[in-house]
Amino acid sequence: MCLAIPAQVTELLPDGMAKVSLDGVSKAISVALLDSVAPGDYVVLHVGYALARIDAEEAERTLALLAEAGAVRAAEVAS
Repeated sequence: MCLAIPAQVTELLPDGMAKVSLDGVSKAISVALLDSVAPGDYVVLHVGYALARIDAEEAERTLALLAEAGAVRAAEVAS
């Protein structure tokens, strides 16, 4: 079983990379699998690769469920 989680893109980097914010942590990930990504977009993240873009509403619902399960902090969901 795999777990892919929503993360918000905060900065685009060279060479198909971007910085994302997840649970208060900033991480560089690959966005090479996606056609276009912009700061503020939410992506589904799995082992350092953005697999798809999703809308903010879906990301917030998923993060809320993960917070309820104790997988992410509730503060991340509210931001």
